[in-house]
Amino acid sequence: MLADALEHLVRGIVDNPDDVEVTPRSLRRGELLELRVNPADLGRVIGRSGRTARALRTVVGAISGHPVRIDVIDVDRR
Repeated sequence: MLADALEHLVRGIVDNPDDVEVTPRSLRRGELLELRVNPADLGRVIGRSGRTARALRTVVGAISGHPVRIDVIDVDRR
């Protein structure tokens, strides 16, 4: 459910919505959502000084009722 909500939010702000992929993972300390987008959309998802990424974390955390870790994965760096 959280992965679907994050995917929906991110698809609305990127230029390449078909490239958005969210992978949920369970950790000992909570839930992790790995977000992959087209490299051209990376700046849109992060935003100035990380504002957009922080807002996405806040909204998803409010939906879940607890903090959720969201990692934006840069597919160009290996």
